[in-house]
Amino acid sequence: MRHSSLRTTRSRFIGCLGAVVLTAVGLSVPAVAQPSPATKATASSSASDASSPSADGGGLALTPPMGFNNWNSTHCRKEFNEDMIKGMADLFVSKGLKKAGYEYINLDDCWALPQRDGNGKLVPDEERFPNGIKAVADYVHAKGLKIGIYTSAGTKTCDRIGFPGALGHEESDARQFADWGIDYLKYDNCNNWGIDAKQRYRTMRDALKKASEATGREIVYSICEWGENKPWEWAKDVGQLWRTTGDISDNWGSMLSIAKKNLPLAEYAGPGHWNDPDMLEVGNGGMTDTEYRSHFSLWSIMAAPLLIGTDLRKATAETFEILENSEVIAVDQDPLGKQGKVVSSRDGRWVIAKEMKDGSRAVALFNETDRPQRISTTATEAGLPGARAYQLRDLWQHRSYQTAGTVSATVPAHGTVLYRVSADRKWASYPPAADLGLTGTAMAEAKTPAALDTTVTNLGRGTARSVAVGLTGPEGWTVRATSPSRTASLGSGRTLTTHWRITPPAGAKPGAYDLKVRADYRSPRGAEARTELVSTVHVVVAPPSGVSSAGDLPWVSAGNGWGPVERNTSVGEQAVGDGHPLTIGGKTYAKGLGAHAPSEITYYTGGRCSAFTAQVGVDDEKWVAGTVTFEVWADDRKAASTGTLTTADSAQALSAAIDGATTVRLVVTDAGDGDNSDHADWADATFTC
Repeated sequence: MRHSSLRTTRSRFIGCLGAVVLTAVGLSVPAVAQPSPATKATASSSASDASSPSADGGGLALTPPMGFNNWNSTHCRKEFNEDMIKGMADLFVSKGLKKAGYEYINLDDCWALPQRDGNGKLVPDEERFPNGIKAVADYVHAKGLKIGIYTSAGTKTCDRIGFPGALGHEESDARQFADWGIDYLKYDNCNNWGIDAKQRYRTMRDALKKASEATGREIVYSICEWGENKPWEWAKDVGQLWRTTGDISDNWGSMLSIAKKNLPLAEYAGPGHWNDPDMLEVGNGGMTDTEYRSHFSLWSIMAAPLLIGTDLRKATAETFEILENSEVIAVDQDPLGKQGKVVSSRDGRWVIAKEMKDGSRAVALFNETDRPQRISTTATEAGLPGARAYQLRDLWQHRSYQTAGTVSATVPAHGTVLYRVSADRKWASYPPAADLGLTGTAMAEAKTPAALDTTVTNLGRGTARSVAVGLTGPEGWTVRATSPSRTASLGSGRTLTTHWRITPPAGAKPGAYDLKVRADYRSPRGAEARTELVSTVHVVVAPPSGVSSAGDLPWVSAGNGWGPVERNTSVGEQAVGDGHPLTIGGKTYAKGLGAHAPSEITYYTGGRCSAFTAQVGVDDEKWVAGTVTFEVWADDRKAASTGTLTTADSAQALSAAIDGATTVRLVVTDAGDGDNSDHADWADATFTC
């Protein structure tokens, strides 16, 4: 059982109502809601590991599949219908997504009626798809695109209603899909009666192969068993891609957690067999554009499938700009088929490098922390041979520079800088790369000056000339340089540092605001160049004197592994406000914070608070055992922590001395065993100031 969305909260072993005969695998299931261990059948020898034919993929998915899937934006709501699917196909063409490489329009759960017909065939929901699936497939094909469909390797699919799954109907369903013109099958993992995963997924593989031989239609096979049985170790000859994690949700913590699980699996990916960290959330509204660019950059450097999960009929220009970035897409779709590997990941500063077919390297500098970080590597550390200088192509700014070998940037909180680095003999024709930095406080109280420093460092082999640095704040803010912001020349490896004083206006409301740093300069040959950095400064308010509930105070930032952090309720599930009363070990608390590992909540205390206290533990809303630890950090000092707490534990008192700290971070970890059901409560959490 998973803690995540509807498709994973249901038990994998729940059967359908009424007797079902699973002839394809020789299994007879009694008419009960959940069988006892004695009634669970064992795997039949007809689909054993030894007797299953090998599938080489037939040249399918030689690069990671690109397309659209409706689930992340619609789930099972009525807006998922024929008009939506046709509208996506139209937008793929009119908005240039087809030209960018997106080709699959995929239907997820809820497309069928809850019951098969008298011949055991699947029946499309006539309200959603009045003209049937084949008519929709014909429409999509007429646009020069492909279409995908969904079912589960169980008796029912994963939605609460439970639509017909394919277990026991593999050959019939595979042939029906092929006859309809389906090009892609997503095969989920619910209600599978505990039958061996390898058997279940190989049975459908063989059914798809048989349908292909009969109809000539090849179907890309997407294995969606959530990484529970390590499909990367056995599914290379079964499907073209396999999920490595549970379901993604539209928040920073979920995306980050999934990326971390998928990154170590680089050795298993390649043409025709891809690690799948789930679909894209870009554009669904739960993250910032900076975070969505990180999401898209990470999926691309991991050679992950790029399946759009937002309703493009409502998408913003910024969403299309991210999804259509051809230079980032080229990293994902590189024909060499290498997944990027982690070069370093110290203190949330990630360097990931991906070998490209032309010999270049894609390099992601990824900042998982909630403050700007300088992240640096070298061309040789990324895998390139030694050279006098290299071309450094910024894939989000679409500009080329020269570097003497350093690949570096100050990356905004939750941001990613994505470069393509190559040993280019024409390096001298590009302007020197300039590494912009912003250091100092990232927080300021209204009407109170704060000090910042900007730096610009010449990473190139040649000299940067006529260098001018500018810092721009929001409208109404006072921004003033207190040291020189210009220099006539900046040699290779040299840095210009400028001191600044910024002051938010008296009426500035608490929250995050953009600061823009820009450096203009000329190359040795006189060509104009510019580099920019957008960072964040927070307008903050310290807690009032006395004792205050953390659930009632504004935080600077909050990240969660599942759903949003909730005030004075448990975390619940994905939506804001869907939690329940905070309850640990049978005791209910009126105040506090509902979190889910991995989680980090940052408060500004401004050196005015002395203590933080809470009752902490795993919330009772999940009966599956969660395992978490709690930590309190005063600035960069760990002020208090617990050991591992589980669902079986009562609330534990946690107290931390935070005297003099500017910020306090409340951290929940997964205790090192994954984040399944890790619903963590900071009950009765208070600051004394």
